[in-house]
Amino acid sequence: MGRVTALAFVIGILIMVVGLAVSIALHEIGHLVPAKKFGVRVGQYMVGFGPTLWSRRRGETEYGVKAVPLGGYISMAGMYPPASEDGGYDRRAEARVRGRFFATMVQDARAANADTMVGEDDRRVFWRLPVWKRVVIMLGGPIMNLLLAIVLFSLLFSGIGVQQATTTVSSISECVVPASSTQSECTAADPTSPAAEAGLQPGDVILSIDGTPVADFDEASAIIRDSPGRSLDLEVERDDSIQNLRVTPMLAERPVVEDDGETVTQEVGFVGFSPTSDYVRQPIWAGPAAAAENVGAVVGIIGQLPAKLYDTAASLVSGAERDPNGPLSVVGVGRLAGEVAAVEAPILNRAVAIIGLLGSLNIALFVFNLIPLLPLDGGHIAVALWDGIKRRGAKLLHRPPPKPVDATKLVPVTFVVVVLLVGMAALLIIADLVNPIQLLP
Repeated sequence: MGRVTALAFVIGILIMVVGLAVSIALHEIGHLVPAKKFGVRVGQYMVGFGPTLWSRRRGETEYGVKAVPLGGYISMAGMYPPASEDGGYDRRAEARVRGRFFATMVQDARAANADTMVGEDDRRVFWRLPVWKRVVIMLGGPIMNLLLAIVLFSLLFSGIGVQQATTTVSSISECVVPASSTQSECTAADPTSPAAEAGLQPGDVILSIDGTPVADFDEASAIIRDSPGRSLDLEVERDDSIQNLRVTPMLAERPVVEDDGETVTQEVGFVGFSPTSDYVRQPIWAGPAAAAENVGAVVGIIGQLPAKLYDTAASLVSGAERDPNGPLSVVGVGRLAGEVAAVEAPILNRAVAIIGLLGSLNIALFVFNLIPLLPLDGGHIAVALWDGIKRRGAKLLHRPPPKPVDATKLVPVTFVVVVLLVGMAALLIIADLVNPIQLLP
């Protein structure tokens, strides 16, 4: 790897690290803004984990950046209800778990929750909020990632555009050779191409074929393929003037991509010109549509996550090529960004690929955080909804309001989820280092 290529690789990784940090910061802002709007006391807003690099207190909240930009958090007062009516510990409840593996963790969770409380009568706590406000606060983070992904995909599709073959002629084939031939030059035995006979030239823009306007190469190609041996009128723009040409496609064997994506060789009408590729801006709804499509793809991956993780572990052991649609760690995403930045291609093409990676990363953050398991945002949403269901049921049955749902009782489940998440992250990081997914040739 040359010096320039290595520098581009590092720049690509740094761009992805900064993009990830921004995505996390916006995710936490999605929690912070509604929490403050609803009056919850927020002690800290932090981007990253580990040692604090910078922090500043504004009002009652400390804002800061930590050394490892792989996560973030806000510290809200009273995430869990107190264990007893007076706000203290329920000794009988603690005795039931005393001596068990999770007893210390339950006590630590209650102690950490108690540290965020100012006094017994403090009303500015998360657990006292109505269910819908708690759901809005916890949904705020994932929604910010979804909105950021929509912005990024809209920038790609509607701002920059999608690279497509256009109706502008790039080059003309002087002759027609069999599709299976490897010859690079025309011989006397090769027939002249219909495009050359018609006088088509590089730079011509095809406006219509036989009276039918064409907006892209696919439309033009479809008419030509279906018209072997039939004379067609071409209206082209050349040097700011309109030219009228006549071309007769000849029957030739050519590779054709079918609707299912498979490429087959068929006898079709052939003229003999190559189109230029350019970025074509898409309608404004193309970005949100792409984000929705990515959401479906990520949901599918998560639904098959155990099987895909098994395949990743198997490929790590065997050295077999990994599934390009399989899960990636942050290390894998960063490596892909570095490879994209270092590839020999126009800067715009590389920028498009990196923006697409950032958009996909935010979709993954959106979907993954909605999994209804603690400590993920979806787990807190599930607890709030269950609390609301219990209260509504008690009201319908004319019973006293039940005690708030205590999420600290789910510490064992949370512990198992955290262990699984750490194990998954370790597996994917090792696989991305030792046997990375190969998306680039």
